Amino acid sequence: MARVEHVHNRLSKDDLKRPVPSDIDIAQERAKKMLPISQVAAGLGLDEKYVNYYGKYKAKVSLDVLESLKDRPSGKYVVVAGINPTPLGEGKSTTTIGLTQAIGAHLNRKTFACVRQPSQGPTFGVKGGAAGGGYAQAIPMEDFNLHGTGDIHAITAANNLLAAAIDTRMFHEATQPDDALYRRLVTLSNGKKEFAPPMLRRLEKLGIKETDPTKLTKEEQVKFARLDIDPDTISWRRVTDVNDRMLRTISVGMGSAEKGHSRVTGYDIAVASETMAILALAKDMADYRERLRNIVVAKSKDGSPVTADDIGCAGAMLALLKDTIEPTLMQTLEGTPVMVHAGPFGNIAHGNSSIVADQIALKLVGEEGLVLTEAGFGADM
Repeated sequence: MARVEHVHNRLSKDDLKRPVPSDIDIAQERAKKMLPISQVAAGLGLDEKYVNYYGKYKAKVSLDVLESLKDRPSGKYVVVAGINPTPLGEGKSTTTIGLTQAIGAHLNRKTFACVRQPSQGPTFGVKGGAAGGGYAQAIPMEDFNLHGTGDIHAITAANNLLAAAIDTRMFHEATQPDDALYRRLVTLSNGKKEFAPPMLRRLEKLGIKETDPTKLTKEEQVKFARLDIDPDTISWRRVTDVNDRMLRTISVGMGSAEKGHSRVTGYDIAVASETMAILALAKDMADYRERLRNIVVAKSKDGSPVTADDIGCAGAMLALLKDTIEPTLMQTLEGTPVMVHAGPFGNIAHGNSSIVADQIALKLVGEEGLVLTEAGFGADM
């Protein structure tokens, strides 16, 4: 892969207004001079085959680029963090973006910022967005702060798919006899009953060696088919990416079709979900899939952990999440590159963007370059 000097789009003295306008006015004015993201990618030496464009100013970067750059020395790694969480933030994003612009656009050194995708909760709340501030921002600001390339929406869909599957499984176990439940679980392939891969893993977990669905004993069939979830131990909640306080505690299953199988649950914010934390930690698609499989959603009535793989939902979750593994390439006000990925909260999770975003950025800047990665508020805890 060719080594190319970073492009930049340096602010001139005439661009710096006094008094300083609002963040959104600065961002929208500067957006008129924004570089096409293809130009930013070219400045990084990124081959087109590794770049998936989402319009003119955003692109996802394939993880395949890591294999092509495996022999290139990594750059220097700088973590920007804060100690005391405050309602309005502490300026970590502004510091990260500002340093990147200063080192990249003004000192002409290869530099990359790695930041998280902001949640719509704080964006529409008192804290506001997370694109930086003043003349140190990631743009286009609206895309950065809102939908981005859709990763948070995919996280929400996958998380809620698993939540729906849990309640559905509990309903069917409560309303069907053992034989009927077992028959409905075992798939039919070419006229023959077969266990799907997640089912084979469950059999192994249960210590059942037989893999022919027609040869399990009645006791083994019941053991396999009934997760027997204890409703009081369910830790998996639904999520949404807005501050909707009325959904924090809700009752589900209130309709007549649910036959009285109701329970109290609630919603969390999408970026505080385990699914989001997993995205930030996943090294590749295989690791992503394995981490999803191992999510513990509840305990059975005998105290055994019940996982997403037991539910049979991990593969479907990954299908919804397949594009989220790729970080999104954007730019600062001065055209220096920004990698936007994941968004776990630092007060309840690890608070970084993602491992793969940092890894790709470190390889792209090379031995003499710098990667500035932001750690979320409370990430020191």
